[in-house]
This record gives sequence, C-alpha cells and structure tokens, in this order.
Amino acid sequence: MKRVLITSRSFGQASREPFDILEAAGLSYDMLGVDYTDEAFTTRIADYDALIIGAHQFSQEDMRRCKKLRIIAKHGTGVDNIPLDEAKALGITVTNVPAMNSNAVADLAFALMLDVSRGVSLTNAQVHGGQWKIHIGRDVFSKTLGLIGFGAIGKNMARRAAGFSMKVLVYDPFAKDVPEEFQNYVTLCDFDTVLTSSDIISIHTPLNDQTKDMFNTGTITRMKKAAVLVNTGRGGIINEMDLYNCMKDGHLLGAALDCTTNEPIEPGNPLLSLPNVIITPHIGMHTAEAVGAVSVACANNVVKQLGGHMPDFVVV
Repeated sequence: MKRVLITSRSFGQASREPFDILEAAGLSYDMLGVDYTDEAFTTRIADYDALIIGAHQFSQEDMRRCKKLRIIAKHGTGVDNIPLDEAKALGITVTNVPAMNSNAVADLAFALMLDVSRGVSLTNAQVHGGQWKIHIGRDVFSKTLGLIGFGAIGKNMARRAAGFSMKVLVYDPFAKDVPEEFQNYVTLCDFDTVLTSSDIISIHTPLNDQTKDMFNTGTITRMKKAAVLVNTGRGGIINEMDLYNCMKDGHLLGAALDCTTNEPIEPGNPLLSLPNVIITPHIGMHTAEAVGAVSVACANNVVKQLGGHMPDFVVV
C-alpha cells in the first residue's frame, strides 16, 4: 500500500472529504502536523510515496534520502520551503494550490490594514488592561493603497479597495497591463512610486532572491511617515530588525505581519515589544472554505500522481 505523510497542520480540518479521497484510492496516510518536529520528519519521510507539506523546511539532504517519494503537494501557494531544483533532479513532482485561498488571504490583509489604521487591537488590549482612553486613528476610505504583487490575492485586494473608494498603485514586474475591471482606479507603477505615494502598502509576492529584504531601512524610510505596512506574503520580504528600528524611531503609523522570518516567531523578537505592530500566526488561508478547498485539491493531486496521471498545478 502506498503511503502519504501529511505535515500541514490544517489539512482536513474543515471536513473529512480529503481523507475520504485518499482512502478511496487505497492510500494510507499518517498525520505529523500538530506533532511536527524536524527530527520526526527527518526520521520518517524516506518511508513515504507522497508528502502533503505545510510551511516547514524540506532540506536537500532529507530529500536525497527519499527513494520512494513521487510527489510533494504544497498545502497552499508558496513553495519557497521546498528545494525545487533538487526535486526536479530527483524526478519528484511538486504541486501547489494557487488562487484557492486568495479571498481568505485578501480578507485578512484588508482586516489588518483596517485594524492598524484604526487601532482596533491596540485599544482592545488597552481596555482589557483597564485603560479607557481615546485613540486617534487614520481613515482608510479614499486613501491610496500600494500593492506589491498583482496576482490573485493582489487583485482581490484591489476589488475590496474599490468599496472604500481607494486609489490603488501596483508594483509587479510581471504585470504588463491592468485588466479592464480595474482600469478606473488601479495604476501600474515602479517600486519607488508605490513606496513614496501609498498610505498603506500590502505585500502579496513570493519570497525569492529578488524580494528577500525588499523592505529594509532604505525602502521603509521612503514610505510616508504615517503609512501602514501589511505583509501576508512571506516572512523575509521585510527585514524585521530594520522594521523595528524604523518604527522605534517613529516611522510608520503601524505594521501588521501574518508571516515572520522564523515561525513561530522567537519570544525575544523586538517587534513583539511594539504596541502598533500586529503579528498573527500565519492564518491567512485558514478559513473553513479555503482550507477545505486546498485540502481537497492536495488529496486529488496525490491520488492522480500515484495513480499514474498528471496532477493539477504542477510547479516542477
């Protein structure tokens, strides 16, 4: 019997359907999500034919030990935790599930920018701590939203921004034109224009050599002093120490991160000391609707690959 190792913590949490898909195909599976450790993964992964992976790293060394592994199905979109060149060299198919979680991530990103702008989490914590005092926030309505990346999530952010009468500036080197539905309020710009002209910047781009530390002291200080920075893309796109130093010096109204360079974030990370920084535990795709759709897609891809058929959303 072919075996599947599942290391995504959220796989199948919305329903039993993805487990039913695996079982109907005669596959056995083991869950290592909640109990995941690097040691347990390294010890066990070589025994499996398929992997449904979460956000943890899959090292080249571990991958080379996998003589049976035929598919790595990413439970989500970003594949920066998987050594793609090594997988290709070893003949291991890698898939992801793009766009299915784009509404969930856009909802969270928009919620975070509203939260920081109006001080929702900040004042809630104050009230719970016995303080009842006025906080002067900033309007979001009719402001300028800068988007770094204009894929499925970026476009969904633009759609939400339209309801707030926002002007949207987009930096995306792969976007050649603006689709017709956005032409009245979305403008493609260079990176510097987005930095200097946006009241809120929301990051929706993969982590790679071009985007690592994209937001650093030099770029953050080019943003408006009272701007808001939101990252639901990938940790590492923002240099966290640079962000801390800029904000400690009074630059930016606030920031919200759904992803950090190291996850879980280290208890000593100085960003945790700033009351105007919201940090959530990488929950962007975690709605019942998105988790259900992504889990089913991953299960179907595993079944297709192990059954000798081409899976969907092949990366390599």
